[in-house]
Amino acid sequence: MCDCIIIGAGPAGLTVAVYAARKRISTIVIN
Repeated sequence: MCDCIIIGAGPAGLTVAVYAARKRISTIVIN
């Protein structure tokens, strides 16, 4: 299970992934 799914691995998507990781939110990044 994950808390957040990020669609798009561009600059904005990876920035969101970094912020989510800092808040200990489990994420999946889909390119």
